[in-house]
Parts: sequence; C-alpha cells; structure tokens
Amino acid sequence: MKSILKKIFVFAAILGVLAGSAAYYFHLKKSKPATYRTAQVQRGNLQLSISATGTVEPEELIDVGAQIAGKILSFGKDDNGKSIDYGSNIEEGTVLANIDDSLYAAENEQVAAQVAQNKAAIIHSEADLEQLKSKLSLAGSEWKRAQKLFPDKVIAESEYDIARSTYDAAKANVAVGEAAILQAKANLAQSEALLKRAQQNFSYCTIKSPVKGVVIDRRVNIGQTVVSSFNAPSLFLIAKDLKRMQVWVAVNEADIGKIFPGQHVNFSVDAYPGELFHGEVGKIRLNASMSQNVVTYTVEVVTDNSNGKLLPYLTANVRFELEGRNKVLLVPNAALRWIPKPEELAPESQKELLGKGQKENSGRIWIRQEKSVSPVKVITGLNDGSMTEIEGDDVKEGMEVIVGQEIQTAGGGTVSNPFTPTFGGGRR
Repeated sequence: MKSILKKIFVFAAILGVLAGSAAYYFHLKKSKPATYRTAQVQRGNLQLSISATGTVEPEELIDVGAQIAGKILSFGKDDNGKSIDYGSNIEEGTVLANIDDSLYAAENEQVAAQVAQNKAAIIHSEADLEQLKSKLSLAGSEWKRAQKLFPDKVIAESEYDIARSTYDAAKANVAVGEAAILQAKANLAQSEALLKRAQQNFSYCTIKSPVKGVVIDRRVNIGQTVVSSFNAPSLFLIAKDLKRMQVWVAVNEADIGKIFPGQHVNFSVDAYPGELFHGEVGKIRLNASMSQNVVTYTVEVVTDNSNGKLLPYLTANVRFELEGRNKVLLVPNAALRWIPKPEELAPESQKELLGKGQKENSGRIWIRQEKSVSPVKVITGLNDGSMTEIEGDDVKEGMEVIVGQEIQTAGGGTVSNPFTPTFGGGRR
C-alpha cells in the first residue's frame, strides 16, 4: 500500500512540473515583443595595435664589483657630500667604498724592498765584473810575456803553463760576471712586475665608479667581508643615464613579424594612471624564450625620460601601432555579428536573404523599422577588436544600427529558455 501511494505521489509531482512548464511557456507567448539594443554609426579614428607587457629598464647598467678580498671599511661621498647609498648621484672616478688595505700595503712594501735589493745586486754584479775584467787584463799581459820568453827558454815550462791557465780562468770569470749581471737584471724585472701587481691590488682596495650615473643598488654594508674568487662579487649597480630608458617587451611569436625597428610605440605605467608615454622600437633580440610551449621575443623600446618620471623596473602596458584610419565611419563589432530571426525581417528582405540560406552577417548591418528590421550592405575595413571601419552608399553618420536584443516579459523583466542557465541578462 505504501509503495502504491509513493508512486502516485511521484506521478503527481511530475504532472505538476509539466503543468508549470506549460504555464510558463504560454506566459512567454503573451510577453511583449523583443526590444533592440542599438548603437550609432560614429565617425572617428581607428588604430590597429599589438598589446604586450614589458618592464622599464635603464639603457645602460654597470655592475661594479671587487677584484680582491677584504672587509668593507667605509663608503665614499656622492655629489651632495652624503655617504654613497641607493639613488646617489655620482661622477666618474667617485670613490664608492674602501676595502681594508693593511695586507696589501704590507705586500706592497715587501715587494718594493725586494726591488731595491735586486737593484743593489745589479750594482754589485757590475762592480765585480769590473774587477774580473781587470784581472783578465793582467792575466792577458802575463800570458803574452810568457809566449815571448818561453821559446828562448827564459822561463820554465811550468811558469808558461801557469800563465796560460791564469789567463783562461780570468776570461771565464768575466763571462760568469756578465751572466751574474743578466741574472740580477732578470730578478729586478720579476720583482718590478710583482711590485706592479702589488700596487694594482693595493689600488683595488679603493672602489671607484667607472662612469657618471646613479646608484641603483648597494649590495654591501660596512663591516661586510667580500671574497673574490672565480667571480667578482657585485657591490654596486649603477645606471649610466636615466634620461634615456628602455622598455623590454615580451612579444608573442605570432606578432613578432609585425614589429620593426623605428616603429612608434605608446605605453602606460600604473604609477601614472591616464598618462601616455611614447617611444620607438630600437632592437629585436633574436634569443627567443619558451614558456609552456609559448615562444616570445624580447623587443627593446627606447623612450625619452628627461622629466625623470619613469623609474627602473616599472611594469609597462605597451601598444605597438600597426595601421590606422582617421575620420572614418565606425560601428561596434556586435552590429556585424547580430543575425535577426526570419520573422523579424522586413517582407522585401525575406525572399532575398532566406532564399540564399543566410547564416552569417558578413557585410551587413541592420536598422530598425516599425515592426521589422532591414539590412544595409557595407564594406568592412580595419577592426581593432571592438570597432570596425565600414563604408557603403546607404551608410550615414549617426545612423542607429542594431547590436542585440532583449526579450521582455509583461512584468518588465528579461527571460530566456526556462531549462537553461541565463548568461548576460538574456541578451544574445
């Protein structure tokens, strides 16, 4: 008995839903006729562009590092006499920081002493050489005398041999003295090279700016130890000239073929809402990058920053200007997409359009009449994504064209299919 009552209850519920749907349908049949949303044909300017996002970058950045290891003792002074810090204006040669130079000063003095010692060694070797030359001269005289006296048996053979060996030894000693001088000079050259290296390392203890510019980043603090090994540690980042800036823009591979050097560019930054900045394409980098199978190229846009408004690393919303039209007739793209129902067409238009099986609205806009709509043939031109350039014999500025419609009920609301969700307030 309970199962029978349950089936009857379910059947009654289904009948109720069907009855409600039928009542809703007949209610729609009594609703007011459709009302059209319209827009005017306007005369204006149309500009085709490619939109992208980029980052404002200084035109030239100098990364100043340290070539030696040591502890930061102090910072230099900027143009205003203040300690070097973020945003400091500096000149070429300005002292940025000082590294502890005690070890390098000691090494410098040690090598300088070695240079002086090697110079003294050269003087000593030259004096020794002079003595050896004197001995050689004396031995030479005795050897010549022995050569004259020995044939007459005035001197013994042993004296003759001694004179000859003494001369040969003196001659060899002179050669040794000359070699000693060459060695002393080589030692001096080596020590002078070491002194030059020690002096250079000593000079590296004072970090100076290689260019005139602005300190963008200070990456060390006083008391911090920098260690130079295979890579020089970065201490300061300097922008050479902030009056000229670049915008690095990531452009999709589908659009890169439309970009060329010298192309005019407009961009805006969130720091100055409503203000438009101008620039031009300077360079297209060929080292493309890929992210999630999307290939992009970096385009450098050069812009003037004489007023100093643009700061490094601002996000820029960039538009590359491609092609434009001035003072042309424009309609919203929706006017070209809208297609009327067959019963909404004017009688003279039904036979022509319905006979061709019209399924799209290419080359037509629609104007409202008393109880129907009529087409107006147009030739379309440029399209910027929201507005389209049109021209035609029957098109006039200010003409009201249909861009959509709303179905209103007797109560003033909008309705759609009761069995599907409603999107956009019932508009189509």
